[in-house]
Amino acid sequence: MVETKSPRQEFLLLAYQSFGIVFSDLSISPLYVYKSTFSGSLRHYQNEDAVFGAFSVIFWTLTLLSLFKYVIIVLNADDNGEGGTFSLYALLCRHAKVGLLPNHQAADEELTTYHDPGYSSRNMTSSPFKVFMERHKKTKTGLLLLVLLGAALVFSIGVLTPAISVLSSIDGLQVQLQNRHTRMVVFLACLVLIGHFVLQYRGTHRVAFMFAPVVILWLLSTTGIGIYNVIKWNPRVYQALSPYYIYKFFKYTGRDGWTSLAGLFLCTTGSEAMFADLGQFTAGSIKRFFGTTIIVHVAKVLAFCCIVFPCLVLQYMGQAAFLSKNFSAAPLSFHASIPDPLRWPVLVVATLAAIVASQSVISATFSTVKQCYALGCFPRVKVVHKARWVRGQVYIPEINWVLMILSLAVTVGFRDTNRLANAYGSACMALTFVSTLLTSLVIYFVWNQSLFLALLYVLFFGSIEIIYLSSACMKIPNGGWVALMFTTVFLAIMYVWHYGSRKRYLYDLHNKVPMKWILAQGSSLGIVRVPGIGLLFTELANGVPPTFTHFLTNLPAFYQVVVFICVKTVPLPYVHHKERYLIGRIGPKSYRMYRCIVRNGYKDVPNSGDDFENDIVMSIAEFIQMEAEGFTNLDAPVDGWLAVVRTSEKFGKRLARSESDSKEESCSSSFPITGSCSKSPALQKLQSMYEQESPDLNYRPRVQFKLTDTKFKDLRVKEELLQLLEAKCAGVSYIIGHSRIKAKWNAPFLKRFVINVAYSFLRKNSRSPAVFLNIPHICLIEVGINYYL
Repeated sequence: MVETKSPRQEFLLLAYQSFGIVFSDLSISPLYVYKSTFSGSLRHYQNEDAVFGAFSVIFWTLTLLSLFKYVIIVLNADDNGEGGTFSLYALLCRHAKVGLLPNHQAADEELTTYHDPGYSSRNMTSSPFKVFMERHKKTKTGLLLLVLLGAALVFSIGVLTPAISVLSSIDGLQVQLQNRHTRMVVFLACLVLIGHFVLQYRGTHRVAFMFAPVVILWLLSTTGIGIYNVIKWNPRVYQALSPYYIYKFFKYTGRDGWTSLAGLFLCTTGSEAMFADLGQFTAGSIKRFFGTTIIVHVAKVLAFCCIVFPCLVLQYMGQAAFLSKNFSAAPLSFHASIPDPLRWPVLVVATLAAIVASQSVISATFSTVKQCYALGCFPRVKVVHKARWVRGQVYIPEINWVLMILSLAVTVGFRDTNRLANAYGSACMALTFVSTLLTSLVIYFVWNQSLFLALLYVLFFGSIEIIYLSSACMKIPNGGWVALMFTTVFLAIMYVWHYGSRKRYLYDLHNKVPMKWILAQGSSLGIVRVPGIGLLFTELANGVPPTFTHFLTNLPAFYQVVVFICVKTVPLPYVHHKERYLIGRIGPKSYRMYRCIVRNGYKDVPNSGDDFENDIVMSIAEFIQMEAEGFTNLDAPVDGWLAVVRTSEKFGKRLARSESDSKEESCSSSFPITGSCSKSPALQKLQSMYEQESPDLNYRPRVQFKLTDTKFKDLRVKEELLQLLEAKCAGVSYIIGHSRIKAKWNAPFLKRFVINVAYSFLRKNSRSPAVFLNIPHICLIEVGINYYL
């Protein structure tokens, strides 16, 4: 019998695991903080007061921002264990109508994890500020722009973190070789970066167990070095823990001390990563062991307060003690402060720790891109998730190569960590301020605290961050412009894509087909109904999209079973499979037209291919059963009533599914009671020829459905189920709109530029919906349609 771990053991395990991903970026900051701080105007202040004052600023910045703000407050603003700017946005969208996501339905609020336990809308009172936010579209747009700005800053940090981390760790070679071999350091850094990005496609599940030991070894080794430097060089450095030395620092350095704040802020650069990487490893552990995220927060607070924070303080204290007696070593302060016998081992550990820190930021960037795409704010990209990977871990090839190219470019272009630190610090400072603004809204809307408390949070932490931001603005000419450029480009891409996609959705919404027209055509819709199932994809959650009538105009024939598929994202990280499908009917039963709304979370990896088809068929069969058992007026022309399927075990199951080895067996044995496959032998032979030309299709599992041998109260239910199975056997086709989007000729110039140039360029260079859904070419039908926005 396998012995299970006790809750205390699991608690300590979570605290141990958090070192590998959550704290890695913050732990490597000592590599470049003092170097960046004393490389500018402070190089003229070569005395003990300047060094002690800088250490005092570092200590209190770590205490106020990293400890109190992030660890104590922000880490509690998670969304079912997920962190980052989009998790804050999702929380706000669920608790207030401030989102711009289309297709919101009341049924979404009935999802299990949509609200916290004990939530009741009756106890909520709408404040004037909440009403103002919900009624004005400009405030909603401003909130979305703030979130997109945070995502763009994450992309910029994803470019700069690998470059500055790896380059700073390899800088120790200059000390070992006793001269400045800058080209060799840059070359080795580029090799490490290339190898790191090339191996991203394999995922981190194989080596993730090494992350925590590497970071712990790094923290312990740097702590030991820090204690050694304090004892050897200047034991009085502990006095700088007093905030009085901050006053002395600015009194002595004046304006030069203010401009040096951009370098001192680098001590907290990994704080935002602590929040963004919340869901990288804890989702499975939370669900498997605890069922709640509270224990994870406690474990991370314990890990930070008892190990990470003391280790960082001792390391910065040790460097300050060393610099107070060796100020000329400031350009390579960290590596110069290492005792000679330990320099090579620490260099190796520093490089490994830099790789771990880079991995955590790259994973957070992939996750952010996935969330942006899911919420309609990023062009379509390929998202890879393998079954053996950790839940939520994804790999995006296009983003990986873009990050690699840009990281190599800034590494080769700058060739030193000082200008990289200016760019990196600027992006981190701006992201920290964005997080402060969003967290204040969460305090007010989600935690239901007073507006005064939310404003107090903004004023206290925001004022500190604005001071640092003002210092970073002075660094824009000296490297900070890179972060500004990257952020502007990424923000423009996301907003242009969101703007064009929303305009296209509104066009479909205003031009959808009236139900009166559908009902007037009769059950045949005035066309020829051919065997098979037609899955017509649309972004509309109600009504008939114009793509359907455009298809019928050019080809007056359609399949005997029509399913309008709407794949949408709800403001939740994950949606349980049993709650994913909403099924409804369009028109009377004789029309055989259904609506299926597939609800995915912003971190879900959607099903595609055969699994998607089979889920749709099973869901429709379940809906037919639920409808027959729960409603009496079966012939009513309903369009709007939707049912959550796969949760109605009380009705039993009318379909049984099993895998078969051949297509012929699947078609011939699907109907043990009655019915047969309507596809002729000639068509079956033609399809087999097409499948032989596509090797991937030969390995797709064959799933056969059959009716269970049960008695039906209404024979019409049995007949409808048999027709559904017959249509499935005949084949499933995917109908997707292939749109051509243009702005109206009389539109403003800016709108014409955004739609005709920027948005069109992004559409042409992004993946098509068919590729994203993994639809076989032999099953795909694209309907051309023009949009004039």
